[in-house]
Amino acid sequence: KMNILINYKIKEIRERKGLSIRELSRKSGVSHTQISDIEKHKKDTTITTLSMLAIAMDVLPNELFDIEILDL
Repeated sequence: KMNILINYKIKEIRERKGLSIRELSRKSGVSHTQISDIEKHKKDTTITTLSMLAIAMDVLPNELFDIEILDL
């Protein structure tokens, strides 16, 4: 369940930052397919990948775990 919430959080932050999946892919080095799969809950992710995505979105990695501010 926590993975699903983190996946929602990645998408919420990406959209808030005005980034497409392809833009986030270019900035993070994570493939656009993997980002899409993560956001659609088809794939779990690693701490390393979470960190890469957070850095690319210019947020602290722990913000991905801040479920209280999740806008569902």
